[in-house]
Amino acid sequence: MSDTIDSLLAEVRAALRQADFDDPAQEARILVGGLLGLTPTGLMSRGGEAVAADKAALIRAGIARRLAREPLHRILGARDFYGLTLSLSPETLEPRPDTETLVEAMLPHVRATVARVGQCRILDLGTGTGAICLALLSEVSEAMGVGVDLSEDALATAAANARAHGLSDRFRTMRSDWFGTIDGRYHLIVSNPPYIRSDIIDGLDPEVRLFDPMLALDGGTDGLDAYRMIAAHAAAFLEDEGMVGLEIGFDQKDSVTQIFDAEGFERTAFLRDLGGNDRVLVFRRAMLASHTL
Repeated sequence: MSDTIDSLLAEVRAALRQADFDDPAQEARILVGGLLGLTPTGLMSRGGEAVAADKAALIRAGIARRLAREPLHRILGARDFYGLTLSLSPETLEPRPDTETLVEAMLPHVRATVARVGQCRILDLGTGTGAICLALLSEVSEAMGVGVDLSEDALATAAANARAHGLSDRFRTMRSDWFGTIDGRYHLIVSNPPYIRSDIIDGLDPEVRLFDPMLALDGGTDGLDAYRMIAAHAAAFLEDEGMVGLEIGFDQKDSVTQIFDAEGFERTAFLRDLGGNDRVLVFRRAMLASHTL
Protein backbone atom coordinates (compact mmCIF):
# COMPACT_ATOMS: atom_id res chain seq x y z
CA MET A 1 0.00 0.00 0.00
CA SER A 2 1.45 3.35 -1.00
CA ASP A 3 2.01 6.17 1.43
CA THR A 4 -0.41 9.07 1.47
CA ILE A 5 0.00 12.57 2.86
CA ASP A 6 -2.28 11.68 5.76
CA SER A 7 -0.43 8.46 6.57
CA LEU A 8 2.92 10.23 6.56
CA LEU A 9 1.57 13.00 8.79
CA ALA A 10 0.38 10.34 11.22
CA GLU A 11 3.76 8.59 11.10
CA VAL A 12 5.64 11.80 11.88
CA ARG A 13 3.23 12.70 14.69
CA ALA A 14 3.58 9.28 16.27
CA ALA A 15 7.39 9.31 16.13
CA LEU A 16 7.65 12.76 17.66
CA ARG A 17 5.00 12.05 20.28
CA GLN A 18 6.85 8.91 21.37
CA ALA A 19 10.02 11.01 21.71
CA ASP A 20 8.14 13.54 23.90
CA PHE A 21 8.36 16.53 21.56
CA ASP A 22 6.20 19.41 22.75
CA ASP A 23 3.94 19.83 19.72
CA PRO A 24 4.21 16.78 17.46
CA ALA A 25 1.13 17.66 15.39
CA GLN A 26 2.41 21.13 14.49
CA GLU A 27 5.91 19.85 13.78
CA ALA A 28 4.49 17.11 11.57
CA ARG A 29 2.58 19.66 9.52
CA ILE A 30 5.66 21.86 9.10
CA LEU A 31 7.94 18.95 8.19
CA VAL A 32 5.63 17.19 5.75
CA GLY A 33 4.28 20.40 4.26
CA GLY A 34 7.76 21.84 3.84
CA LEU A 35 9.25 18.75 2.24
CA LEU A 36 6.28 18.30 -0.11
CA GLY A 37 5.93 22.00 -0.89
CA LEU A 38 2.36 22.17 0.42
CA THR A 39 0.56 24.89 2.34
CA PRO A 40 -1.44 23.98 5.47
CA THR A 41 -4.58 24.13 3.32
CA GLY A 42 -2.98 21.81 0.80
CA LEU A 43 -2.12 19.32 3.52
CA MET A 44 -5.75 19.21 4.60
CA SER A 45 -7.38 19.16 1.17
CA ARG A 46 -5.03 16.63 -0.41
CA GLY A 47 -4.52 14.29 2.53
CA GLY A 48 -5.63 11.19 0.65
CA GLU A 49 -3.20 11.66 -2.24
CA ALA A 50 -0.41 9.12 -2.75
CA VAL A 51 3.15 10.27 -2.15
CA ALA A 52 5.96 9.12 -4.44
CA ALA A 53 8.44 6.71 -2.88
CA ASP A 54 11.36 9.14 -3.08
CA LYS A 55 9.35 11.85 -1.34
CA ALA A 56 8.21 9.42 1.37
CA ALA A 57 11.85 8.42 1.91
CA LEU A 58 12.80 12.08 2.22
CA ILE A 59 10.15 12.56 4.90
CA ARG A 60 11.33 9.48 6.82
CA ALA A 61 14.89 10.78 6.66
CA GLY A 62 13.51 14.05 8.03
CA ILE A 63 11.95 12.19 10.94
CA ALA A 64 15.32 10.67 11.81
CA ARG A 65 17.02 14.04 11.62
CA ARG A 66 14.40 15.65 13.87
CA LEU A 67 14.67 12.84 16.39
CA ALA A 68 18.40 13.65 16.48
CA ARG A 69 17.24 17.16 17.48
CA GLU A 70 18.12 18.89 14.24
CA PRO A 71 15.84 21.95 14.02
CA LEU A 72 12.91 21.72 11.63
CA HIS A 73 13.93 24.60 9.45
CA ARG A 74 17.47 23.29 9.08
CA ILE A 75 15.94 20.06 7.78
CA LEU A 76 13.85 22.10 5.35
CA GLY A 77 16.87 24.24 4.42
CA ALA A 78 15.12 27.60 4.70
CA ARG A 79 13.17 29.82 7.03
CA ASP A 80 10.90 32.82 6.55
CA PHE A 81 12.09 36.08 8.05
CA TYR A 82 10.29 39.42 7.71
CA GLY A 83 8.50 38.23 4.59
CA LEU A 84 11.62 36.76 2.96
CA THR A 85 12.32 33.05 2.56
CA LEU A 86 15.99 32.67 3.42
CA SER A 87 18.18 29.66 2.70
CA LEU A 88 20.20 28.29 5.63
CA SER A 89 23.61 26.64 5.71
CA PRO A 90 25.73 24.95 8.40
CA GLU A 91 27.59 28.16 9.30
CA THR A 92 24.58 30.47 9.55
CA LEU A 93 22.23 31.01 12.44
CA GLU A 94 18.62 30.21 11.78
CA PRO A 95 16.97 33.67 11.71
CA ARG A 96 14.36 33.84 14.44
CA PRO A 97 11.26 35.98 14.97
CA ASP A 98 12.90 37.81 17.89
CA THR A 99 15.44 39.27 15.47
CA GLU A 100 12.64 40.87 13.48
CA THR A 101 12.46 43.29 16.42
CA LEU A 102 15.81 44.71 15.27
CA VAL A 103 14.47 45.22 11.75
CA GLU A 104 11.43 47.03 13.16
CA ALA A 105 13.67 49.21 15.31
CA MET A 106 15.93 50.26 12.45
CA LEU A 107 13.41 50.75 9.63
CA PRO A 108 12.38 54.26 10.78
CA HIS A 109 16.06 55.28 10.80
CA VAL A 110 16.58 53.87 7.30
CA ARG A 111 13.60 55.84 6.01
CA ALA A 112 14.62 58.99 7.85
CA THR A 113 18.14 58.77 6.44
CA VAL A 114 16.81 58.35 2.91
CA ALA A 115 14.53 61.34 3.40
CA ARG A 116 17.48 63.40 4.65
CA VAL A 117 20.28 62.42 2.26
CA GLY A 118 18.63 60.37 -0.49
CA GLN A 119 20.20 57.03 0.41
CA CYS A 120 21.12 54.85 3.38
CA ARG A 121 24.28 52.76 3.62
CA ILE A 122 24.02 49.84 6.05
CA LEU A 123 26.79 47.70 7.51
CA ASP A 124 25.60 44.33 8.84
CA LEU A 125 28.23 42.76 11.10
CA GLY A 126 28.01 38.97 11.37
CA THR A 127 25.48 38.88 8.57
CA GLY A 128 24.91 35.09 8.51
CA THR A 129 22.01 34.51 6.12
CA GLY A 130 21.89 38.25 5.45
CA ALA A 131 18.54 38.36 7.23
CA ILE A 132 18.71 41.76 8.94
CA CYS A 133 20.24 43.72 6.08
CA LEU A 134 18.19 42.05 3.35
CA ALA A 135 14.96 42.68 5.26
CA LEU A 136 15.83 46.38 5.51
CA LEU A 137 16.77 46.58 1.81
CA SER A 138 13.56 44.84 0.82
CA GLU A 139 11.55 47.52 2.59
CA VAL A 140 13.47 50.61 1.39
CA SER A 141 14.58 50.68 -2.23
CA GLU A 142 17.08 53.52 -1.69
CA ALA A 143 19.02 51.54 0.91
CA MET A 144 22.16 49.55 0.16
CA GLY A 145 24.14 47.26 2.39
CA VAL A 146 27.33 45.34 3.06
CA GLY A 147 27.07 42.00 4.85
CA VAL A 148 30.20 41.15 6.83
CA ASP A 149 31.09 37.72 8.14
CA LEU A 150 34.18 35.67 8.94
CA SER A 151 32.60 32.55 7.44
CA GLU A 152 32.86 32.03 3.68
CA ASP A 153 29.90 29.64 3.92
CA ALA A 154 27.76 32.34 5.52
CA LEU A 155 28.80 34.92 2.94
CA ALA A 156 27.91 32.58 0.08
CA THR A 157 24.52 31.93 1.69
CA ALA A 158 23.83 35.64 2.19
CA ALA A 159 24.78 36.38 -1.42
CA ALA A 160 22.49 33.60 -2.66
CA ASN A 161 19.64 34.96 -0.56
CA ALA A 162 20.20 38.43 -2.00
CA ARG A 163 20.04 37.00 -5.53
CA ALA A 164 16.89 35.05 -4.75
CA HIS A 165 15.10 38.23 -3.72
CA GLY A 166 16.44 40.53 -6.43
CA LEU A 167 18.62 42.51 -4.02
CA SER A 168 22.10 41.73 -5.37
CA ASP A 169 22.50 45.15 -6.96
CA ARG A 170 22.20 46.77 -3.52
CA PHE A 171 23.90 44.14 -1.34
CA ARG A 172 27.46 42.89 -1.31
CA THR A 173 29.37 40.65 1.04
CA MET A 174 32.79 41.10 2.61
CA ARG A 175 34.87 38.68 4.63
CA SER A 176 36.18 40.43 7.71
CA ASP A 177 36.79 39.80 11.40
CA TRP A 178 34.43 42.54 12.56
CA PHE A 179 35.84 45.84 11.26
CA GLY A 180 39.20 44.38 10.27
CA THR A 181 39.01 44.94 6.50
CA ILE A 182 36.11 47.41 6.37
CA ASP A 183 36.48 50.89 4.93
CA GLY A 184 34.15 53.79 4.29
CA ARG A 185 31.35 55.18 6.42
CA TYR A 186 27.80 54.02 6.93
CA HIS A 187 24.57 55.56 8.11
CA LEU A 188 23.60 52.46 10.09
CA ILE A 189 25.52 49.60 11.66
CA VAL A 190 23.41 46.60 12.64
CA SER A 191 24.38 43.33 14.26
CA ASN A 192 23.07 40.23 15.97
CA PRO A 193 26.44 39.27 17.44
CA PRO A 194 27.35 36.23 19.53
CA TYR A 195 26.22 37.01 23.07
CA ILE A 196 26.04 33.74 24.99
CA ARG A 197 28.49 33.25 27.85
CA SER A 198 31.05 30.57 27.09
CA ASP A 199 30.34 28.67 30.31
CA ILE A 200 26.65 28.06 29.57
CA ILE A 201 26.91 26.89 25.97
CA ASP A 202 27.18 23.22 27.00
CA GLY A 203 23.81 23.56 28.74
CA LEU A 204 21.90 24.94 25.77
CA ASP A 205 19.17 22.97 24.04
CA PRO A 206 20.66 20.44 21.62
CA GLU A 207 18.92 22.17 18.70
CA VAL A 208 21.17 25.16 19.40
CA ARG A 209 24.27 23.52 20.86
CA LEU A 210 24.63 20.85 18.18
CA PHE A 211 23.47 22.72 15.08
CA ASP A 212 24.04 26.47 15.41
CA PRO A 213 27.57 27.61 14.51
CA MET A 214 29.72 28.24 17.58
CA LEU A 215 31.17 31.35 15.93
CA ALA A 216 27.70 32.90 16.10
CA LEU A 217 26.97 31.83 19.68
CA ASP A 218 30.03 32.24 21.91
CA GLY A 219 30.26 35.78 23.25
CA GLY A 220 33.20 35.11 25.54
CA THR A 221 33.51 34.82 29.30
CA ASP A 222 30.71 37.29 30.06
CA GLY A 223 28.98 37.21 26.66
CA LEU A 224 29.96 40.80 25.90
CA ASP A 225 33.14 40.50 23.79
CA ALA A 226 31.45 41.42 20.50
CA TYR A 227 29.73 44.46 22.00
CA ARG A 228 33.07 45.77 23.27
CA MET A 229 34.57 45.35 19.81
CA ILE A 230 31.67 47.09 18.07
CA ALA A 231 31.51 49.94 20.60
CA ALA A 232 35.25 50.57 20.41
CA HIS A 233 35.38 50.89 16.62
CA ALA A 234 31.91 51.81 15.32
CA ALA A 235 32.35 55.59 15.47
CA ALA A 236 35.15 55.46 12.90
CA PHE A 237 32.77 53.87 10.39
CA LEU A 238 29.66 55.95 11.02
CA GLU A 239 28.47 59.07 9.28
CA ASP A 240 27.37 61.98 11.43
CA GLU A 241 23.95 61.16 12.91
CA GLY A 242 24.77 57.50 12.33
CA MET A 243 23.05 54.84 14.40
CA VAL A 244 23.96 51.41 15.78
CA GLY A 245 21.25 48.78 16.26
CA LEU A 246 22.02 45.59 18.20
CA GLU A 247 20.27 42.44 19.28
CA ILE A 248 21.12 41.54 22.88
CA GLY A 249 20.54 38.76 25.36
CA PHE A 250 17.53 39.13 27.66
CA ASP A 251 19.69 40.23 30.63
CA GLN A 252 22.26 42.40 28.85
CA LYS A 253 20.52 45.76 28.45
CA ASP A 254 22.37 47.57 31.23
CA SER A 255 25.81 46.05 30.62
CA VAL A 256 25.75 46.71 26.86
CA THR A 257 24.47 50.25 27.47
CA GLN A 258 27.38 50.89 29.84
CA ILE A 259 29.87 49.62 27.24
CA PHE A 260 28.52 52.02 24.61
CA ASP A 261 28.20 54.90 27.06
CA ALA A 262 31.91 54.54 27.81
CA GLU A 263 32.67 54.93 24.09
CA GLY A 264 30.64 58.11 23.73
CA PHE A 265 27.35 56.69 22.44
CA GLU A 266 23.89 57.63 23.63
CA ARG A 267 21.18 54.99 23.85
CA THR A 268 18.11 56.23 22.04
CA ALA A 269 15.83 53.20 22.32
CA PHE A 270 15.42 49.71 23.65
CA LEU A 271 12.79 47.27 22.47
CA ARG A 272 11.38 44.03 23.82
CA ASP A 273 10.65 40.95 21.73
CA LEU A 274 7.34 39.11 21.42
CA GLY A 275 8.08 37.26 24.66
CA GLY A 276 8.52 40.51 26.58
CA ASN A 277 12.31 40.17 26.93
CA ASP A 278 14.75 43.02 26.31
CA ARG A 279 16.03 42.30 22.81
CA VAL A 280 17.23 45.39 20.91
CA LEU A 281 19.26 48.48 21.76
CA VAL A 282 19.72 51.49 19.48
CA PHE A 283 22.58 53.96 19.94
CA ARG A 284 23.37 57.31 18.37
CA ARG A 285 26.89 58.33 17.54
CA ALA A 286 28.07 61.34 19.55
CA MET A 287 28.96 64.34 17.35
CA LEU A 288 32.68 64.81 16.90
CA ALA A 289 34.15 67.71 18.79
CA SER A 290 35.43 69.24 15.54
CA HIS A 291 31.85 69.48 14.31
CA THR A 292 30.56 71.39 17.33
CA LEU A 293 30.58 75.15 17.83
